[in-house]
Amino acid sequence: MQAREIMTENPACCTPDETMQRAAQLMKEHDCGCLPVVEDTQSKRVIGTVTDRDLACRGVAAGKSADTPVREVMSKDPTCCRAEDDVGNVERVMAEKQVRRVPVVDAKGCCLGMVSQADLALHDDAVSNSELGRVVERISEPAGRR
Repeated sequence: MQAREIMTENPACCTPDETMQRAAQLMKEHDCGCLPVVEDTQSKRVIGTVTDRDLACRGVAAGKSADTPVREVMSKDPTCCRAEDDVGNVERVMAEKQVRRVPVVDAKGCCLGMVSQADLALHDDAVSNSELGRVVERISEPAGRR
């Protein structure tokens, strides 16, 4: 099975110049915990990701205001997958990078979708329960235990 078959297409995205508050609003509106950060809304070339945890830990906990640009709290240069990649490759990326979501991009690096742990779980024909369990376990390992 390919990533395109399980990904959420056309996810909400934000730019690095948008505020933490706008990113949080987008997450609320689209019921998601991670946004691809794109160079601009036209090209949608992925340059990072921002998660609800980034907003909380790198933002609020660090004393940053709601007006802080996303660029100050985002993760840069995320590992992405292609739409035609096998779901096994997506699992590998999640496990190795300890991320719960992976942007899916085209040949130019433009955002096509996102694959999340939930997408893997919802498509039980894509991965076995034991494979999914191993991925979740590796993603969830505390830092420094590897």
